Amino acid sequence: MSYCVNPSCSQPKNPKNAEVCQACGSSLILRGRYRVLGILGKGGFGATFVAVDLSLPGKPWCVVKQLRPSTDDPALFKMAKELFEREAETLGRIGNHPQVPRLLDYFEDRQQFYLVQEYVKGHNLHQEVKKNGPFSEVGVRQFLSEVLPILQYIHTQRVIHRDIKPANIIRREEDRQLVLIDFGAVTNQVNSVANSASTQTAFTAFAVGTAGFAPPEQMAMRPVFASDIYAVGVTCLYLLIGKSPKDLGTDPTTGEITWERWVTVSESFAKVLKTMLEVSVRHRYKTANEVLQALELVPYSESLAQSMINAPNLEKGTGNSAILSTTPISKIGTGNRTRIDRATRTSANPPAPNVPNKATAGSNFSAALNYQMSSNYAIDKNRLTSPSKSPAPKKPVPKLDANSIVEGYKNGRRDFAQQELNNLNLSRASLPGAIFHQSQLNQANFQRANLANADFGHANLTHADLRNANLSRAYLSYADLEGADLRGADLSFAHLTYANLKGANLCGANLTNAKVTEEQLVYAKTNRSTIMPTGRKGFW
Repeated sequence: MSYCVNPSCSQPKNPKNAEVCQACGSSLILRGRYRVLGILGKGGFGATFVAVDLSLPGKPWCVVKQLRPSTDDPALFKMAKELFEREAETLGRIGNHPQVPRLLDYFEDRQQFYLVQEYVKGHNLHQEVKKNGPFSEVGVRQFLSEVLPILQYIHTQRVIHRDIKPANIIRREEDRQLVLIDFGAVTNQVNSVANSASTQTAFTAFAVGTAGFAPPEQMAMRPVFASDIYAVGVTCLYLLIGKSPKDLGTDPTTGEITWERWVTVSESFAKVLKTMLEVSVRHRYKTANEVLQALELVPYSESLAQSMINAPNLEKGTGNSAILSTTPISKIGTGNRTRIDRATRTSANPPAPNVPNKATAGSNFSAALNYQMSSNYAIDKNRLTSPSKSPAPKKPVPKLDANSIVEGYKNGRRDFAQQELNNLNLSRASLPGAIFHQSQLNQANFQRANLANADFGHANLTHADLRNANLSRAYLSYADLEGADLRGADLSFAHLTYANLKGANLCGANLTNAKVTEEQLVYAKTNRSTIMPTGRKGFW
């Protein structure tokens, strides 16, 4: 089928190979190369179509966005054209990121403006939740680890997206990576141009966004970079709950979304969400990097809380409760924090070489407590003051095998966290974005598997076979990789913070931009073919 883009056409559907519209006589081939196949959506000032590019081999699909400025005023039309060209330049610049659709073309035809962008095949997160149900906390943290670097990139390009929501984030079918779409500022800017009473305010008097996802300052036409942080936070709520923000209710006094009663997440992660969702920009995270840094502390703070519960008498004649009641609340320096991170590793996550053991940890316990109590990650007081109270027993988790994981993944399942998967054979499996958080994967075979963006945080991967595996942007913080075979693996942009790499074979591995320290790599095997985080081959 061919589709007519004339807004006034009464019968836009036409036969597949028609050259002109049978109803209105308009050409069905835009710019002599784009045949529109159908409409994806429309509003009062424009529409979005799917098309094929007849000029390229294979006739690839693309997205055509049509802007229709409804004005007869020459001055306003000129202003709309300038805004359109400025937006096209912006989209062309940010489209260099692999998770942002590329701008392929832009042009004007019969006083209508067109943007042509790369077509992303896949399902958006709104559809994903409707099909598979809400995400787990681990799944939402994985989502943040994927989408925040995209946000960080567009903000460095001085661009505010202004319409982040589940429907504008697509999980690309070919590699399961998230793609941020619909930088819809053009339409809204031109809408304001057409409706503004003053041409002097036409450039600035516009608000972009979706009600419920956009923060107050954005709806008041003063968007800032932190406005996108708020929208990502609301998106997290939708992923966790499966409900629109308007269905959650708001505090009539503060205007804050009353979301806490709808979700059950760790206290530390709830603190991150709360800061993302602050109504006041002053108290909200200002950058995507701030959120990423806070998220990296979540596993640390939870491990520290658990170590406090189970800690023996760390001072002569003094138990946990006495320490808690007498320790002053004060902040400590960055250097101490580094030592605490290493000293308070739990037994489920063995410390890397040269990391103090439990005996040494005792001398740092008071400092650890000071830091924890002064941080943004509060500990559950009931848990701390009742160390003898046994936690509620966990429900048994059905054991999975390789076939059930592969089939489950094909059917939309992503969460395989906290599973016993030792000796599992998933060689050459395609599982990008899968979640194996805290799973036992000792001697598992992931040779040549696609594990891009997968979550292996706190997982046991000792002696696992990860040769030539794609672990790009994978989350491996606090993972135990002792003796793992990572020869030729792609670890670019991977998170390896506090991972145990003792005896791990990284010969020929690609660690470009990976988050890993020189101290960690000292205990791993590398050679001249290893690409270090700096992008250079050879030893650090």
